[in-house]
Amino acid sequence: MRSSLSRSQTTTKTVIETKYGVVAAQHSLAAEVGAEVLAAGGTAVDAAVATSFTIGVLEPWMSGPAGGGALMLWHADSGKAQALNYGMRSPAALNPADFPLSGAGQAGDLFPWEHVEGDRNLQGATSIAVPGLVDGMGKMHARYGRMPWSELLSPAIEFAQEGLLVDWYAALIIASTTRALAQDADAARLFLEDGQWPTITGWTALAEKRLDQSTLAASLQQLAAKGARDLYEGDLAEAMVRDVQAKGGCLSMQDLRSYHAHFADPLSFDYHDAQLHALPGLTAGPTFCHALGLMEQASLQGAVPGAGAYTAYAAGLKSAYADRISSMGHDGEAPNVEGCTTHFSVVDRDGNMVSQTQTLLSIFGSRVVSPSTGFVMNNGIMWFDPVQGRPNSLAGGKPCLMNVCPVIGETGETRFAFGASGGRKIASAVAQLSSFAVDYDMDLAAAFHQPRIDVSGGERVVVDESLPPEVIAALAAEHPVTTTRRTVFPYAFGCPAGVMRRRGMNSGCTEIMSPWGDAIHEQERAQ
Repeated sequence: MRSSLSRSQTTTKTVIETKYGVVAAQHSLAAEVGAEVLAAGGTAVDAAVATSFTIGVLEPWMSGPAGGGALMLWHADSGKAQALNYGMRSPAALNPADFPLSGAGQAGDLFPWEHVEGDRNLQGATSIAVPGLVDGMGKMHARYGRMPWSELLSPAIEFAQEGLLVDWYAALIIASTTRALAQDADAARLFLEDGQWPTITGWTALAEKRLDQSTLAASLQQLAAKGARDLYEGDLAEAMVRDVQAKGGCLSMQDLRSYHAHFADPLSFDYHDAQLHALPGLTAGPTFCHALGLMEQASLQGAVPGAGAYTAYAAGLKSAYADRISSMGHDGEAPNVEGCTTHFSVVDRDGNMVSQTQTLLSIFGSRVVSPSTGFVMNNGIMWFDPVQGRPNSLAGGKPCLMNVCPVIGETGETRFAFGASGGRKIASAVAQLSSFAVDYDMDLAAAFHQPRIDVSGGERVVVDESLPPEVIAALAAEHPVTTTRRTVFPYAFGCPAGVMRRRGMNSGCTEIMSPWGDAIHEQERAQ
């Protein structure tokens, strides 16, 4: 089937090198907030905390206080990397028997699990897991933050008080999930018109409509005043639990009180002339490590990646995902879905870095809004295989398997912090970007504009049709191949964001097709 898209249109993003700090985020206003924190004397950690809360307001369908994730830190003074995991957990009272299989095949969302009756593991209050993001940010700030906690949450509060402007891209995102949002009265009230129609401005009109995020603003004010643990032990926790239980979920105060994000040593390994640091445990870090271990055995030569490189990428990623699926979940073909997470990366003027991924899991998470807090709730239960007796089977009080893959890389005088959104497409994107930087000495602009493939489970390899014909032919000789364009919507490939430090100069870039994503550098502040 032929595409209707323009064949002459090109899309690029400008990458600036600076001696000052840079924030690259999937929303330019969130990146601006982080850059302003750097300009005010904050560290990469301070900028990450401020960006985290702000982007949860500006992209409420991707992440937020009721979500989770993980990040990698690079400490320039010690030359060491560190991981922080603030992933979600299933509520202790969750009963697998409450998620009976329908016998209707695969569920058709981010994982190839068997379909559960009523999609109870995908949507609604029964799909909500214990959130971890706020505790993660609180623990990182308590250990490494320099600026006051309340000051770092202030920009997010201001944006929430103002309400999100629904431009064409926001309207497109809301429209894509309107039917599901309409099933929860509070989600429908927040995101839809008359509880059933997507919020959208006329085709030729200027964007003027805004979401009412005043309840979210009040909750963020409470977090700013009382600290992160109020979401786990205080009034906010009690309000959120009441809302979830009233809608049929089993989240409890004990679940929240017992939750704690944790620091860990990274999964560090050598790759050619570089050292890479990824997340350990139930993340895509081991998948990333596996893929690069196989890619390292190939001869990756030339000025730019050629047929040999891309066939090596495909083979390494296919093997890594086969291992991931067999050891962490059910084998099967991965459905083709859009990204539903957010990623941002920060580097400050001293070279400290944060590579941070946060998520609600599916787009709009559980499609449930907590009316007392204004939080869009996650659907972390979808991370579990509903079939019992498998490595990642659904159970109570269990950490969720995540696709997140923030990494730190170092090669010679170059340091980089990469990550992406896009579910199972994440590891594929980050692995290739890392190879572009290490094997081909690409700067950030070259790496982010270089075409990629996607291998994220199953036999099929999705190939950017702008790759040379000989590359596509070489891939097609070894795998079933589908070619496609790199577009604004939907994303056939992962949606990355990253920063790099080369010879003392910093730069940042986001996915070139992302209409909101941008890298913002701090302005020179008065000495």
